[in-house]
Amino acid sequence: MSDTVLIAAPPFRPHLAALGVLGSALVAFGVFLSGFVISEPAPYELFMAGLIGLWAIVGLRISRPVAPLLVLLVVFNMGGMLSLTVMEDLSGGPMYIAVSLFLALSSVFFAAIIEARSSRLDLIFRAWVAGALMTASLGILGYFHAFPGAEVFTRYDRAMGAFQDPNVFGPYLVAPSLYLLHGLLAGRLHGAPLKITGLLILALGVFLSFSRAAWALYLFCAVALVFVMLLKERTGAFRLKILILSLSALALMIAALVVALQFDKVADLFSSRSQLVQEYDGGHLGRFERHRIGFLMAMEKPLGIGPMVFSTIFPEDEHNIWLKSLTTYGWLGFLCYLTLIVWTLAAAFRALLRNRPWQPFLMISFITLIGHTVIGFVIDTDHWRHFYLLLGILWGCLALEWRHNRAARTAAP
Repeated sequence: MSDTVLIAAPPFRPHLAALGVLGSALVAFGVFLSGFVISEPAPYELFMAGLIGLWAIVGLRISRPVAPLLVLLVVFNMGGMLSLTVMEDLSGGPMYIAVSLFLALSSVFFAAIIEARSSRLDLIFRAWVAGALMTASLGILGYFHAFPGAEVFTRYDRAMGAFQDPNVFGPYLVAPSLYLLHGLLAGRLHGAPLKITGLLILALGVFLSFSRAAWALYLFCAVALVFVMLLKERTGAFRLKILILSLSALALMIAALVVALQFDKVADLFSSRSQLVQEYDGGHLGRFERHRIGFLMAMEKPLGIGPMVFSTIFPEDEHNIWLKSLTTYGWLGFLCYLTLIVWTLAAAFRALLRNRPWQPFLMISFITLIGHTVIGFVIDTDHWRHFYLLLGILWGCLALEWRHNRAARTAAP
């Protein structure tokens, strides 16, 4: 018995359709800009702030299934505002929380527009792929000094594209890679060469970022995607296709890696970065010791210590999103963040294998968010634009699922 529910279409109105197309195009451009964050506020913030404001004027609807996302993110940022009250020097703090609040609203915005029109999911991911390919290419060209001034797209001999940090650049490329990988495995073979080319560019960008978190994230997400697709599609022919294409893609990536390692500069940095624990991880006041001391300190600071204060006490920032939520957003922010992550992953897991038009996008975002949650123990994902985009995509898909189920209950005899 089919689980498809037929819903009567509203009357066609040309002017509303034109506005919808224009709005979707502007959203796609905004997502494309997310790959270019060299400074704050970035073009992404400026463009999206205007777009969200304009959409709110013409009618941005926050539905019942999206409302919890709005509430949790607003209360999370209220914790950040409270942390400002304990700061002795407010320079930079209010702007940090302002950016946090904007990113929270951007997440709610994406969820709302996806619920309003599910076709925007494919447009969003295509724009994300375009932005990722552009910034990855800049990072690769910069790493090999392909043109004068190309080193602006690197830091510490690591590719970072049009980002401020290689550790953000690498993870940004993962979700677009999964989108291409899914299209390669589930789509028609005539489009395979373009998808494989795109995958190789993004994989090389992740590799040249020399971010251990990005390497682990990419590997985990690729394996998890193939596993979930094998779990969902139970026909022997499809599983054989996935196996052959996965092995072929793996072989090409290994070949590209072998070629890259022929360069002494690449091989030396790879040898250094591939060590599991670096000196700045396990040394005196290294990453792990800062985590221990920071958590103990946070237990005595219910309101936190304020944005960017941690690095004035210790040699570096928190490099742990859970610790960051405690120091910058206080106990209130930490509880909201924990609730948000658990709620999002649990709800998405329940809908993961259901046969819906939006299922591939939910699957890709779910897997990527799990990976980001895990690497959040050793890296700070706060203010990552694509992280909030992932949240918005997942909650948009969950809102579509809620509407679908409600329509099915209404249509049932």
